[in-house]
Amino acid sequence: MKDLIYLDSGATSFPKPEEVYVFMDRFYRDFGVNPGRSGYDLCMETGTLVENTRKMLTQFFNGTDPNRLCFSYNSTDALNLIIFGTLQRGDHAITTNLEHNSVIRPLYHLWQDHGVEVDHIPFDGKGFVHPEDFARRFKTNTKLVVMNHGSNVIGTVQPIREIGKLCRERGILFAIDASQSAGMIPIDMEADCVDLVAFTGHKSLMGPTGIGGLYVREGVVVRHTRAGGTGVRSAVKTHLHEYPYRLEYGTPNVHGIAGLHAGLKWVEAQGMASIHEREMHLCTMLRDGLQGIEGVTIYCGDDLTDHISVLAFNVDGMEAGNVGTILDVDHNIACRTGLHCAPLVHEQLGTVPIHGAVRFGIGPFNTEEHIEAAIQGVREIASMRRAR
Repeated sequence: MKDLIYLDSGATSFPKPEEVYVFMDRFYRDFGVNPGRSGYDLCMETGTLVENTRKMLTQFFNGTDPNRLCFSYNSTDALNLIIFGTLQRGDHAITTNLEHNSVIRPLYHLWQDHGVEVDHIPFDGKGFVHPEDFARRFKTNTKLVVMNHGSNVIGTVQPIREIGKLCRERGILFAIDASQSAGMIPIDMEADCVDLVAFTGHKSLMGPTGIGGLYVREGVVVRHTRAGGTGVRSAVKTHLHEYPYRLEYGTPNVHGIAGLHAGLKWVEAQGMASIHEREMHLCTMLRDGLQGIEGVTIYCGDDLTDHISVLAFNVDGMEAGNVGTILDVDHNIACRTGLHCAPLVHEQLGTVPIHGAVRFGIGPFNTEEHIEAAIQGVREIASMRRAR
């Protein structure tokens, strides 16, 4: 596998920085106990790591209270906590056609089971939604706007600050899915007027799978929709109301938190802007190379301003899955094909009949040689198709 060209960082970053592997191994060997449950030294050390990571992430998103940084399994888990914890019968929610199923499905179930109204905003030909489209759909019962920050399919970064300001003016909660953007694009909850941010640790934050979280702005209430152990005030019969316990349940993933801690430190040491600039250099190189191949269609990639390093394309006359298989088997290139858990994007792009698109996701350890190999691989596939 050492010669594998990994271009699936939209799914998860791989490999991780060496510092992440080393810290996770050392921490779990030395301090892999349950935090907050006892007062012995190992337990206290583990608790300190958890709380320090809360503080780091709170500062990272420009939050104000580390107790309102709640850990979850991933961003899907966090978005479920947000959506089910803020909406109820009679409410209206607004989202977009850019969403991942982590937003689409919870909203669908609330519509189906509880009559919550849901509006979906389409994106334009370049892959962006427009703030005025949200304003036109505001109603007296609009409770929540929840939307993707950076698209996992077409890579566009949405104008959350403008949309957030409109929501703040109307007293409407504004939540963002930062699965792709956290660790790649700056997020300032105060300046961006964001009330709730959901994130995962295993993508651009360079942590492991199975860890993520959400930050809840002060004054915002998210109902707890689960109940269980918290390690404190065990005699209380109801689940605790104070944060972070309000949205955390049972034993935390301390191994994952340790990896997220190390990943975030690595990102900050490298410089988020520097990482993103380098990745977008490679993405531009990839886009330019693919544009020069006859029979290749790139989606929303003509202008890579306000983009993350994700690019979706198809080869004319071929299903996306077949292209991905050839890239894997013949060229040792790992990528993602299909609907990318974001079916409304593909419905609007018109790619559902051919089962989605091929997606290249560039990470911090990719090189120009990787990009050249990917371009050449697609060129050979397209020429094979034309020769038939």
